[in-house]
Amino acid sequence: MTDLAAFRASLAGEAPPADLPAALAALWWDAKGDWHRAHSFAQEDEGKNGSAVHAYLHRKEGDLSNARYWYARAGRPVAGGTLEAEWEALVHELAGEKQR
Repeated sequence: MTDLAAFRASLAGEAPPADLPAALAALWWDAKGDWHRAHSFAQEDEGKNGSAVHAYLHRKEGDLSNARYWYARAGRPVAGGTLEAEWEALVHELAGEKQR
């Protein structure tokens, strides 16, 4: 996955591309409207990327105290912008890491 446009194009499929890391797959499932599957993938990545996505998902769910815990685990401040902006920023960041 090389950029946001390619990531969005992959959403036409039935499943995320097989080579996506768990945190990006979580964002893929979230974009497809499957919060529970997205959450399962976020839990698979116990590092900072998974924690950042986990935080976003709990913020989206409305569980702000749980979201704050996951932002802290990710070493990030609590997001304050729109959910869409946070989702896009996470995709940019995580897709960029995959390119290295």
